[in-house]
Amino acid sequence: MTLFLSNFVNKMDRKNRVSVPASFRAEISGYSFKGVVLFRSAAQPCLEGFTQMMMKELAARLDHFDLFSPEQDDLATSIFADSCVCPFDNEGRILLPDNFIKHARIDDTAMFVGLGRKFQIWNEGLFAERMTKARNNIKSGQITLPSFMQNGPVKIKDRDVE
Repeated sequence: MTLFLSNFVNKMDRKNRVSVPASFRAEISGYSFKGVVLFRSAAQPCLEGFTQMMMKELAARLDHFDLFSPEQDDLATSIFADSCVCPFDNEGRILLPDNFIKHARIDDTAMFVGLGRKFQIWNEGLFAERMTKARNNIKSGQITLPSFMQNGPVKIKDRDVE
């Protein structure tokens, strides 16, 4: 399973190309498609990054909704209609579309943030704010990781977690 860890700041060139961290590329090296899929986050001023295999898993998860339901349609539109397939060039770079750069407020550097099975690309200053907020949320809500359970989802503060 792919596991994106840590964070890295890389310069973006004048053609909007940015090098994907070597450790991220290594995680993807076993896949037939050498690249990533990006879309604009609906919740944060950042870009969401996945392998093509994980995108197939997201598509399968949408099958839990009725095909023409508003929820399925909204999620599919926000994720798949907005996706950009970004193959690596010979130097391990990807090309970021202008509208993605604007959404994430990326300037001359892009911060790659590993989040386990996915990663995000941030403006470095905005990510510092996000990290502070995430740590404060954990402290104030006493959030922790759920245990693996054989008998269904775990309840955390009135939410089901699979």
